[in-house]
Amino acid sequence: MVNRMQFYIDGAWVDPAVKKSTPVVNPATEEAMYEVALGSKADVDKAVAAAKRAFATFSQTSRDERVALLTKVIEVYKGRLKEIGAAVSDEMGAPLPMAEKLQAGAGLGHLMTTLDVLKNYHFEEPVGTAMVLREPIGVVGMITPWNWPLNQIACKVAPALAAGCTMILKPSEFTPTSALIFAEILHEAGVPKGVFNLVNGLGPEVGAAMSEHPDIDMISFTGSTRAGIDVAKRAAPTVKRVSQELGGKSPNVILEGADLQKAVTGGVMHMFNNSGQSCNAPSRMIVPLSKMKDVAAIAKAVADKTKAGDPRAEGTTIGPVVNRGQWDKIQGLIKKGIDEGATLVAGGPGLPEGVNKGFYVRPTIFADVTPDMTIAREEIFGPVLTIIGAKDEAEAVHIANDTPYGLAGYVTGASVEDAKRVGRQIRAGNVNLQGVPNDRTAPFGGYKQSGNGREWGKYGLEDFLEVKAVAGFNAA
Repeated sequence: MVNRMQFYIDGAWVDPAVKKSTPVVNPATEEAMYEVALGSKADVDKAVAAAKRAFATFSQTSRDERVALLTKVIEVYKGRLKEIGAAVSDEMGAPLPMAEKLQAGAGLGHLMTTLDVLKNYHFEEPVGTAMVLREPIGVVGMITPWNWPLNQIACKVAPALAAGCTMILKPSEFTPTSALIFAEILHEAGVPKGVFNLVNGLGPEVGAAMSEHPDIDMISFTGSTRAGIDVAKRAAPTVKRVSQELGGKSPNVILEGADLQKAVTGGVMHMFNNSGQSCNAPSRMIVPLSKMKDVAAIAKAVADKTKAGDPRAEGTTIGPVVNRGQWDKIQGLIKKGIDEGATLVAGGPGLPEGVNKGFYVRPTIFADVTPDMTIAREEIFGPVLTIIGAKDEAEAVHIANDTPYGLAGYVTGASVEDAKRVGRQIRAGNVNLQGVPNDRTAPFGGYKQSGNGREWGKYGLEDFLEVKAVAGFNAA
């Protein structure tokens, strides 16, 4: 039985300093499933003190010890994949097969990738007469979102463990169970007490206390740009490192000569995956203006086959969005798109046909969108695609970069060379060419207001390391 009314601090399950809780609602039924405890500054102080004590010894562990620890974590995690998938499906609405394979699977993928990096990473590098040492940064505060809960937890916790850091995790209050299972996994795997701590709570209370805490050396945050700005402001007086992966409004540029059927179909399916609740979703499809009608017809056909329904029912393509607040926001933006004159090709406001409860959004496509429209500029975070026409390649690149965000970009051309040429011009931390998915060994992170720092693979490990130059180390 997952323990939702306690926190994991200093290797044990403990009661909150103040008894306070919030209901966790199933977005498919709109019904509360159970309560989860909410923490306070006092709980954060307790967790930070434990992490600070543990850092003294854990930071001195050898590579081999940390390799053995991560190996054990992976072994235990594999045994709980289905349980994690079920929790994610119930709490944020992902279809069960997708939650098991992609949501829970992403966490396992990051653990395994980090283990490979740790085995071969050079923590010491001679530079002239000096030796450059890469050492764990210290106590890390981690704040993670609800949309890809295990992906974001694992791609922070795994490299922090590999680096020799200690940590406090505040997962989203909307998806707490998978994080609590993860705490149980680390406990069973033998992570030393105080190295990993978990405090559930709300951003303005627990998140703020972590960001401001003088004994936290780094904050790793994934969430909205608005919340990220608040975290950075609160962290500034203590000059801690702030690594952030924030919002996006990612362009999907389809060039003249590309296989339209394949590129548009793939782009729409990718956009609708996870009910559009991905920060790197290809939400702005930029296409040759002359092909707008053809693109809209292909996109509509995909939307018409996309079934929003019960996450546990056979044949469901996408589940609900996470909560009423998100649903209301998405509905408002769909209405804005109609009011501002975009052509509604598929979907629209309201619940999908045959659905009378749950936070379901109709798979929606707008064509003839202009770059100044609200739906072309704001992150919608739902299954809503905007199609924008460009008169030539130069205008397509201009539209792609005309955004305060820069998390991801997608380019499909008649050839890889065409796609490479345009991909180099996209101002984003991740660019995918010709439909090739991300590689977990490559860095993930954003330009501009999509954040700073990098996660995944070697670059993710380095985010948790400080660089020390020891002059005279190599002197004759």
